[in-house]
Amino acid sequence: MFLSFPTMTRAMLPMLLAMAGAASHAQDAYPSKPVRIVVGYAAGGSADAIARLIGNELASRLGQPFIVENRPGASGNLAGTNVVRSAPDGYSLFLGSNATAINMTLYRNVPFDMQKDFAAVGLVTSFPNVLAVTPAFPAQNVAELVAYAKTHPDKINFASSGAGSSTHLSGELFSRMAGVRMTHVPYRGSAPALTDLMSGQVDLMFDNAPSVLPFIQSGKLRALAVTSQARAPLASGLPTVTESGLPGFVVKSWYGVLAPKGTPAPVIVKLNTAMNAALASEAMKKKLAALGANPEPSTPAAFTSFVSSEVTRWGDVVRQTGASVD
Repeated sequence: MFLSFPTMTRAMLPMLLAMAGAASHAQDAYPSKPVRIVVGYAAGGSADAIARLIGNELASRLGQPFIVENRPGASGNLAGTNVVRSAPDGYSLFLGSNATAINMTLYRNVPFDMQKDFAAVGLVTSFPNVLAVTPAFPAQNVAELVAYAKTHPDKINFASSGAGSSTHLSGELFSRMAGVRMTHVPYRGSAPALTDLMSGQVDLMFDNAPSVLPFIQSGKLRALAVTSQARAPLASGLPTVTESGLPGFVVKSWYGVLAPKGTPAPVIVKLNTAMNAALASEAMKKKLAALGANPEPSTPAAFTSFVSSEVTRWGDVVRQTGASVD
């Protein structure tokens, strides 16, 4: 005997209502315990700083601790893998970045697919990289750097926060566009790279503005240019690389929050709503501005599209520069 559609609908109505009630309850109850934000770089760098800022804001708004967990290695791949393999319940989040998008092409064997294995929560912030050198470095501007590099091929060492990071590809792209040869020295995070840069162990670095600006402002490093299309508000006296003689050289870094695929939609929405509220607050805007970063509120759908476009864009850059780590 078969039930008619109306009969089936009436029979299923209690179950559907129960499911809707369960989903609503899950959203209302979340989070009921501490949430971890896994960062693919060492403490002290820009990723760590941004994760702690947004984590503190989420904790304040959602009533549970958001704990930053640093898992450096493979330009964020270790951290991403850890979160992908975690339960899709909203209690393990990954601070993804343009480096994660780069890795999809740079590495031949990434343990996850950024577009298929994650649920996008939302974009958090964006900022330019800054070309910084040791105070004793002979070049005073980009033109002098290019001239010096051409007369000293392979003698200039440029640091990065890890192979495949935007700080790495900024250097590779600069070398290609300027027609010079520099030696890449990868580190496990921005903090150790900056330490060696300040001590003169390496010559220069295209580092994220939030982590390098304090050392430039204190005089421990000297800035030559920013990698954005326009001059950065916090360092308006710095020219862009484009206006310094390399037209078209533009690199923007970003960070956003991702959850394991299958995380309940109500949880994603609740996290996104809290994040956007935090990014809209004047207090958060001031904190980000002090780091040279811009708030980037978004919807999960918009962030999903953005991630897809970044994977494509950086894949083209990797192929053009011939960059590789394996």
